[in-house]
Amino acid sequence: MASNGPASGKSLIVSFGEMLIDFVPTVSGVSLAEAPGFLKAPGGAPANVAIAVARLGGKASFVGKLGDDEFGHMLADILKKNGVFGDGILFDQGARTALAFVTLRADGEREFMFYRNPSADMLLKAEELNLDLIRSARVFHYGSISLIVEPCRSAHLKAMEVAKQSGALLSYDPNLRLPLWPSADEARKQILSIWDKADIVKVSDVELEFLTGSNKIDDETAMKLWRPNFTLLLVTLGEKGSRYYTKKFHGAVDAFHVNTIDTTGAGDSFVGALLCKIVGDPTILENESKLREVLKYANACGAITTTKKGAIPALPTEAEALALINGA
Repeated sequence: MASNGPASGKSLIVSFGEMLIDFVPTVSGVSLAEAPGFLKAPGGAPANVAIAVARLGGKASFVGKLGDDEFGHMLADILKKNGVFGDGILFDQGARTALAFVTLRADGEREFMFYRNPSADMLLKAEELNLDLIRSARVFHYGSISLIVEPCRSAHLKAMEVAKQSGALLSYDPNLRLPLWPSADEARKQILSIWDKADIVKVSDVELEFLTGSNKIDDETAMKLWRPNFTLLLVTLGEKGSRYYTKKFHGAVDAFHVNTIDTTGAGDSFVGALLCKIVGDPTILENESKLREVLKYANACGAITTTKKGAIPALPTEAEALALINGA
């Protein structure tokens, strides 16, 4: 098990799931076959969120399994160098670290081709979890890719259960990657199977359409995803900003307009910024003016992340986010 220091305390944000290598074409707007070359970029939404938190001055730990190979150790080292505690990282000697080839279309949006058959992240077992680390989380964040196959699915469910019992806020970003699922119906079913367990849920406009079956991005459609136990439901709308829904209020916050090169990691940056603020002041969730300020900050972080290729190199510091906000 990799470790780079104690990761305890009530301000800790634990991120659970996959970390992998994205291979991104050196030029935009071409198919994978046409790409003249690829840049190696560390990725995986839960790992991106952990690094986003750490870069913004928060306390983050990552729980997941990597291959006991050069890529796996490289990824663990990237987490460590970016200030993320490695107490929850495991290495599998029998499986490789996951790879993804990512096509960047001319508009900066992405298409994916994955190499996971199986990859190490899919082989994390419930009995291998660092439960003390999970119990120490103030916020426990996860996606849906870890629900696709066993044994990782059982590990995911166990980790959620332990975090909830220990009083953590559960944060869920489904991070839909349809090519990884056996079918669209199975993806929808499994993503929604844990829906009512979360406190905070963030979906993109594309995920909202997918999960509701509606082609309308409006309050009525968003409320189809609301559950009584939710504290906060968020819908991110890219260049149109974000919408928020709580038990007492709802509204929208405008985006910052920047020169978008690559949208990879923008949602993870948004989530990391949000969680970083909430973990320091949970009253944000009950105070609309505070929440709007935090979402403005999260929108700024998401926007900055689109201005460079790759997720992790583009994740901003607090100073960079504040500079964008104050300069707008």
